[in-house]
Amino acid sequence: MTIHSIEALRRAARQIFMKAVEAADPALAVRQALTHAPLPTPGPKGKSYVIGIGKAAPAMMREALKHIDGPHHALCITHPENEEQVEGVTLLHGAHPVPNESSLAAGQAVKDLLSQAGAEDRVIALISGGGSALMALPANGISIEDKGKVSALLLGAGIDITQMNLVRQQLSQLKGGGMLRAASPAPVTAYILSDVIGDDLRAIASGPTVAPIGTRGDARAICEAAEIWADLPASVQKHLSQTGTPDTAPQAAQNLLIGSNRHSLHAAQAEARSIGAVQVVSDMLTGDVRDAATTLLDAAESAPSGTLSVLLAGGETTVQLTGTGRGGRNQELALHVAMGAAERGLDDSWVFLSGGTDGRDGPTDAAGGIVDADSLQRMIASGTDPAALLQNNDSYAALAASGDLLMTGATGTNVADIQCFLISKP
Repeated sequence: MTIHSIEALRRAARQIFMKAVEAADPALAVRQALTHAPLPTPGPKGKSYVIGIGKAAPAMMREALKHIDGPHHALCITHPENEEQVEGVTLLHGAHPVPNESSLAAGQAVKDLLSQAGAEDRVIALISGGGSALMALPANGISIEDKGKVSALLLGAGIDITQMNLVRQQLSQLKGGGMLRAASPAPVTAYILSDVIGDDLRAIASGPTVAPIGTRGDARAICEAAEIWADLPASVQKHLSQTGTPDTAPQAAQNLLIGSNRHSLHAAQAEARSIGAVQVVSDMLTGDVRDAATTLLDAAESAPSGTLSVLLAGGETTVQLTGTGRGGRNQELALHVAMGAAERGLDDSWVFLSGGTDGRDGPTDAAGGIVDADSLQRMIASGTDPAALLQNNDSYAALAASGDLLMTGATGTNVADIQCFLISKP
């Protein structure tokens, strides 16, 4: 397939991205998983306790309940944008990315339901990205307001998701194996849709059904290294400064990974092969967005002439917040690429897309950004200063000015981010 125009390249980039999103369909992931690992059966006098947590929870719950016979209780915790009524299920909303009172109520509801489970019962956990903020039950002595302040500081510190969730675990009653403690003595089976690059089960939704990543001392060290320790609430500083035997899970869960960013990246590859020559630049694109932009631009410059190249990546980058603007890691990455391409004189026909598979990038209504060789000109023509906006972490305003926001709406899934760089060289 020969593609020449920028508009055609933009359509192709969106098509590739949406195929990646479709591959992360939560219901399909659960259905396929249950063909290999059926849901556990309660004892003769037992019930099934089904708890879904995360942005994909309603879809996962709907599919899982099709495979359950007998008495059961079902509780679903998700974001209002992903709301989907499922018959016989109690649906609660939490907040994301910063937890609030609704997240607290959701966390308490999970703990209360799990406290009813006995040895004859079986707990089925359906876990997906976003669960860490949507379900929040802070450790004793820490308020939900203080927990929210910590989350906001972590999000702006430029640290990776594993470090972030290590800290969150140490401030929670349910994360880092907390659901296992709450469910004991009932056995727990978890079906997990990963939004964490590398698929560390301890980091997905802050690992409610696995052992914690680290200790309170580790959490304090991360906060000190990120230079946010002095800004933490006093209750959090006190909690992380305490020594002693850390909480451990009383039992091991059966944790099953049923979908991930790599699954979606493979789907993007399959779609891209019908469009051009495909290269996976990285299946673990992490770290600061500026470094990620350099990696992608280097690959674009090295792409061969005389063909359309499709450069793909999957991962989850970070942003160092120094300004007061609005945006997200995908929007900021797209703006960095647009500005970097101009600085390098990359005047070929090209389009770059970076999007979150959940349809939401940071605290915005955009999934990310899709820029091309003319994006900066459109920004400047509209009267905006892209460099100043980038300096203020205001990538949303810059991309809105050029018509380059990637808008998909909430997708009902979450397996981190996908990047697609299409470049046609004569």
